Amino acid sequence: MHRFAAVILCSVCVFLGIARGQSASVEPVHAPSGTMLTFHVQTRLNPADRNELDVLPKGTVLHVKMLNGVDSTVDRDGSEFRGELVDSVSAGSKVIVHSESEVRGILVLLRSRNHPEGFRYELLVTSLTDHAKTYAVTASLNASFFDAGASTAPVSKAEAQRDPRANDAGGSTLQSPVPN
Repeated sequence: MHRFAAVILCSVCVFLGIARGQSASVEPVHAPSGTMLTFHVQTRLNPADRNELDVLPKGTVLHVKMLNGVDSTVDRDGSEFRGELVDSVSAGSKVIVHSESEVRGILVLLRSRNHPEGFRYELLVTSLTDHAKTYAVTASLNASFFDAGASTAPVSKAEAQRDPRANDAGGSTLQSPVPN
C-alpha cells in the first residue's frame, strides 16, 4: 500500500513539473487599420516562379499602411490582411513596385525554439500587386526569422522622422495610425 501511494505521489510531482514547463500564453499582435508597419523582405526558398522581386536583397524594407486591422486575440492563425505600399521599391535605378501598390499578407503562429512560450505570432507579407501584376514575396516584421526574439533592425533617420516609434511591437499596438 505504501509503495502504491509513493508511486502516485511521484507521478503527480512529475506531471506538475511538466505542466509548469511551458506557458499557454503567447504574446499577442495588434495592428489597427491605418497603422504603418515596416516589413523586411526574406529570402524565398526554392521559388517555383522567378519574379523581379527576387533581385531584392534580404532585408529590403517595405513600408506598409494597414487597410484592415489585425488582432491575434480575435483573428485566427492564417487570417489575411490587406495593406498599401507607402514607398516605391527599387532595384538600382529601376522601380519594381510603385507606392500605393496592394499588399496582401497573413497572421501566422510560428513555432519558436528561442521564444519563452515556444510560439510567437508574426505578420507576413505574401504578395504585392502593382498595375495588375502580382509578385510573390515573403516579408516579416523582423529582419530575420531567426532574430524574431530580438528587437527589429534599427530604423534609419528618415524612418525615425516619419514615425519615431517604428515597429514598437512590445506585445501591444504596433504603431499609431497614419493620418489620412
